[in-house]
Amino acid sequence: MILALPACTTVGPDYRGPPIAAPVAMERGHFLREPARAQEGAPVAEWWVSLADPVLTQLVQHGLEGSPNLAMARAKITQARAGLSANRTAVLPTLRSSASAPYANLPADIIDTNPGTDRIDFQRYSQGFDASWEIDLFGGTKRKVEAASALAEAAEAELGDAQVSLSAEIVRLYCLYRAQQALLKLQHEQAAIDGQLIQFAQMRYDQGSAPRQPAEQARLQAARTSGAVAATQAQIVLLADQLAMLTGQEPGTLDAVLASTGEVPLPPAAIALGDPAMMLRQRPDIRGAERALAAANADIGAAMAEQFPKVSFFGLLGLGGTTPADLLAPTDIIGLALPRISWSVFDGGRSEARITASEAAYTEQVAAYRSVVLTALADAEGALTRFGAARTKLGAADQAETSADTIVALQRMRADGGRLSEESVLVARREAIQFASASAQARAEVTIEFAAVHKALGLGWTVETGE
Repeated sequence: MILALPACTTVGPDYRGPPIAAPVAMERGHFLREPARAQEGAPVAEWWVSLADPVLTQLVQHGLEGSPNLAMARAKITQARAGLSANRTAVLPTLRSSASAPYANLPADIIDTNPGTDRIDFQRYSQGFDASWEIDLFGGTKRKVEAASALAEAAEAELGDAQVSLSAEIVRLYCLYRAQQALLKLQHEQAAIDGQLIQFAQMRYDQGSAPRQPAEQARLQAARTSGAVAATQAQIVLLADQLAMLTGQEPGTLDAVLASTGEVPLPPAAIALGDPAMMLRQRPDIRGAERALAAANADIGAAMAEQFPKVSFFGLLGLGGTTPADLLAPTDIIGLALPRISWSVFDGGRSEARITASEAAYTEQVAAYRSVVLTALADAEGALTRFGAARTKLGAADQAETSADTIVALQRMRADGGRLSEESVLVARREAIQFASASAQARAEVTIEFAAVHKALGLGWTVETGE
């Protein structure tokens, strides 16, 4: 009967799940700011594959495998699982064994007032077993196991959150790297044009057909371009080193991998987003907040169980004597059984205070969960808004670049026909380079916001199983 009691006397509230923190979004069933060309169905976890860039895919994979930050998160999971295992064993009896063979040489008069000798030798051999067991009569240990299990799952969610952030950050840095490569190429072309413009201006000055000022202005512009080239080159090196660090490698390791110039990858025309309910299930930070809420609920039961009596058993079984043969003599067995009941009948209100504190901690976790959910929805809607704006901006930048290139082509035709100077063509091309630079940056911005959308959706992580 005593063994059956824990199954029916677990005190404290049973966990019923988190509260509904965003009822309007759940009922609506879609994001307010989602693009018109959104696909039906669930989004893909490894969303970066849709960018169709093998180098980028390899970098993200290396990051998920070798990042030191993820290694730290995995170590926290191991610690949490070890704590859970320790709590689970608390419901089992504890069995210990011991053996001893003490020897003593004492003055005889310590034991005998009329000794027949000056010293006494004393040898004792003993072996024994003892066991203790505290019955989880009111489910306090069970609630502690529930809390430890929830906290272990929260640690797993922390790893997932780190994976989500890491994959999005690698994509962001990679896009910036490729954009800087494209910008550097355009700046080198601009530097070459600046050199030609200096020659034309200097020639006119030398011929006396123009003042010195245009030549000096051309040199000033060339100096600016040279400074911009140096800044871009430094930025490329820094971005490569940051990517190496995120993927768990030393600075300079990726220089050869990234050396070949590549285009900034663009996202597909239509993407799958799912719905708010799906996002709330897959975002690891929301899962972590929900697991912390479950742990706080279990803590209430653990605190309530401290108010009730505790029943424990202690047993001892031993053999021993003055010779080693006595260790095998069944007549020398010593047995002891000690059942014990303890109950803090009066503790000055400490138990009630612990319960009140646990209930307040649960209320705090409810508020924290609601805050995480609302923040997640705001992240998603904001990311979708920025992604839509970035797409519009890219379309305008591409159109401007096309128009600038058309102007250059028309200027070239006029120059070839002798109706325009070569210098005018160079000036037109130099202006077109500015629009090409803006287009490259807008291209990177679109993909960066695409990554931000998937980060807001909580994609890019996998559940790592373990005991």
